[in-house]
Amino acid sequence: MPIREKKTDHLLRDLAIHAVHQALRPVYRITERMTVAPNGREVAWDFTTRDGKDNLSQAVILRLLTPRGELTALGHPQYGARVHELIGRENNATTHNLLKLYVLDSLQHEPRIQEIIELKVTPTTGRRSAVDILLRVQPVGVSTLVKIGPFSIDLAV
Repeated sequence: MPIREKKTDHLLRDLAIHAVHQALRPVYRITERMTVAPNGREVAWDFTTRDGKDNLSQAVILRLLTPRGELTALGHPQYGARVHELIGRENNATTHNLLKLYVLDSLQHEPRIQEIIELKVTPTTGRRSAVDILLRVQPVGVSTLVKIGPFSIDLAV
C-alpha cells in the first residue's frame, strides 16, 4: 500500500518550540513530552513536532523574531526581519506602519507563503510598549488560510 502524502506535507515538519521568557530577546526551548509505555509507565522524554500549517506558523514567528542577516554565515542572508530595529521606538502609528513594512518585507522570502491576506498590528492591552501582530496567510498549494498569532512584540529597551 503506497504512503499517502498529506495535503500540507510540503509545509514541512520541525521540532516544536515554546517561549521560555521574553526579557530583552526571546529565548526558546524545544517542546518535550513524556512517552508512555504499554504498561502505563512514563518512560522517556520525546520531542514534540509541528507539521503542516502549525509548522508554517512557528517558522513565520521565528523568521520575524530573528534579526535579518543573523544567518548569513550559514548561507541564508535574507532570513530574518528588521523588527529588532524598532526596539526603543514609540508605540505609535508610525512604528506600527514600519513594523508592517518589515513583516511584509521578511515574509516575501518565505517560499511556503503564496499571499499575505491580512496583517494587523495593534497595541497590546495593558502593556504600553508592546504590540500584537495577527497574520492570515495563504500557503502555497493549500486552499485554507493559516492564522498566525496574535503574538506580541515588545518595543521597550
